[in-house]
Amino acid sequence: MNQELQEMQDMEEIEIDLLDLVYYLWKKAVWILLGGILAAVAASSATKWLVPPTYVSSTKMYVLSRQNEAALTSSDMQLSNLLIKDYVELVKSRTVTEAVIEELGLPMTHEQLLGKISVSTPSDSRIVTISVTDEDPIEASQIANAVRDIAAVHIQQVMEIEAVNVVEEANIPTVKAGPNIKKNGMIGGCAGCMVVAGVFLLLYLLDDTIKKPEDVERYLHLSSLGMIPLDADEKKSRKKRIKRQFRMNMEGGR
Repeated sequence: MNQELQEMQDMEEIEIDLLDLVYYLWKKAVWILLGGILAAVAASSATKWLVPPTYVSSTKMYVLSRQNEAALTSSDMQLSNLLIKDYVELVKSRTVTEAVIEELGLPMTHEQLLGKISVSTPSDSRIVTISVTDEDPIEASQIANAVRDIAAVHIQQVMEIEAVNVVEEANIPTVKAGPNIKKNGMIGGCAGCMVVAGVFLLLYLLDDTIKKPEDVERYLHLSSLGMIPLDADEKKSRKKRIKRQFRMNMEGGR
């Protein structure tokens, strides 16, 4: 029975502490919001002025494994759907990327070029979409077309299929694909709010001063008999005494 009572008391103390913490953070809400706004402005400005814009160019090709030259059978369709993932991996293979680097004379490695390439296939489709992200829109288009052409030959050789047809040539993008200034600003604002709130939380947890009668009972386990209020005049005179003593100490030090 005593143990249950003690647990209830502990739970009550934790609940009171949480309420005090929420109230404390609520009083600091202006500073938390200000920190978030400043962080959002900083993140947006850094994204706009320091992060170079990027462009995305896409091309599409159609891959079909045909068993019968005379007609397209249902087995051809099912086989092509099963092999789509293999085609994607072949497009991103080192053989393709290194051949593209050599053909275009790109100053980058396989890993760097691979980071610019994304390959996707819509569900229930044999169309492979190759997208390239680059800071230069013309170079993005050239890389996309080169990857498609070299990958088509590589797929034909490895998978022993009849042909890979071009569905769509790579475009020269005119609209920036990134960076997303609004998104980065929102992320920076949220991070700023969290950092400022974390600082106030740390200050709250490290503050062990007695501020109200309940703190005496909570931390010292003593009962308070009463309170001695300080009026405005007494507070002012106390501040004057502190300032006077500070000046005397400064003059004595000289």
